[in-house]
Amino acid sequence: MSDSVVLPALGESVTEGTVTRWLKKIGDTVAVDEPLVEVSTDKVDTEIPSPVAGVIEQILVQEDETVQVGAVLAIIGSGSGASAAPAAPAAEAVAAAPVVETPAPVVAAPVVQAPTPAPAAAPAPSFAAPVVAPAPTSASSDAGYVTPLVRKFANENGIDLNSVSGTGVGGRIRKEDVLAATTSIPTYAAPAATPVASSAPHSPAAASALRGTTEPMSRLRKVLAERAVASMVSTAQLTTVVEVDVTRIANLRQAVQSAFVAKTGGKLNFMPFFALAAAEALRVHPKLNASIDGENIVYHPTENISFAVDTEKGLLTPVIRDAASLNIAQIAGQIADLAARTRNNQLKPDELGGGTFTLTNTGSRGALFDTPVVFLPQVAILGTGVVTKRPVVVQAADGSDSIAIRSMVYLALSYDHRLVDGADASRFLVDVKARLEEANYTANLGI
Repeated sequence: MSDSVVLPALGESVTEGTVTRWLKKIGDTVAVDEPLVEVSTDKVDTEIPSPVAGVIEQILVQEDETVQVGAVLAIIGSGSGASAAPAAPAAEAVAAAPVVETPAPVVAAPVVQAPTPAPAAAPAPSFAAPVVAPAPTSASSDAGYVTPLVRKFANENGIDLNSVSGTGVGGRIRKEDVLAATTSIPTYAAPAATPVASSAPHSPAAASALRGTTEPMSRLRKVLAERAVASMVSTAQLTTVVEVDVTRIANLRQAVQSAFVAKTGGKLNFMPFFALAAAEALRVHPKLNASIDGENIVYHPTENISFAVDTEKGLLTPVIRDAASLNIAQIAGQIADLAARTRNNQLKPDELGGGTFTLTNTGSRGALFDTPVVFLPQVAILGTGVVTKRPVVVQAADGSDSIAIRSMVYLALSYDHRLVDGADASRFLVDVKARLEEANYTANLGI
């Protein structure tokens, strides 16, 4: 008696997947729900669990092969070998499945670091494998294998992988293991201000293990690359930048932070304010919340804000739907939940689609601003730079000028000039700027 492991449907618009890595090999024993194989689609990367307990008798789809949803990936039996012979028809069915490299179109846009919250509950098994304790594996397990992304993460944090114990299948080192190891690294204490240069020799950062190597592009990276090029070739993009004084929002955050944490369980940062201000302005400036369909302009009925999340596999853009109808606490909660599930491969594919406008936190790594790329079918994307304190000229009520320390941020709006003119972009940004500088959010906090 044997059972087939098939590629499940990983979303309404997902029709195929690529096997990126087998976690087991022929002859290995697997338990029910034990991670069996890693699969990549144009929307999500996830692990497929074993539907039954038994021994892997056949692997029918090799790594880097792309097959249709429903294709048989492997055969699991009792280990007696009785089911090995009749498996040829299943292999033929898989061979007949077309290998397609062109991904199905979805809305995606790169660039943000959203806040890292506590992980949410695991979703339905059709989208991500349940978290279970791995079954014992043989001594021939590939515990020494480390993915390039995990190796890069370790190098960036100065972690020696030889000193890290893996908790993945067969002892495989995962990103979580490297992250846990970073807690033992002492934090750097800035030296006291002094006019004399330090005499201590400079210690350069450890070189990346990727230097001088070659690796194939992941499916997600290829999809992002294709869409970025297609967007730049088929649209006329430019960027308009404004400077915003968010001192009042900074003061409001400080005043309500304790109450906000007590009510919601999460900290209040600037992103929910930027998202709400943008969503409200989109209701007044529908050109920025539209798309081009041939010779027609489609004005969307709701403001669905995509926001980019930086993951070890690449940038993904989950969507906050009807954002203009939400308060600050609701937006903050959705950002935290969606970002956590995106990083943990627990996001449902349909939660990545349907965005009408994108928000990207360019300043999450300290950048003042950039010129983000608009991804079709959207026509605009708003980049928020780092919030910094610096001296600026302010005007008093009597009209006199003075210099004061203020919290400032740059907002960069990239847009498709086929539909949006510079005047349209400027009017949108001026409204967003006015809303943020007014900082009248007390009634919108939701606490």
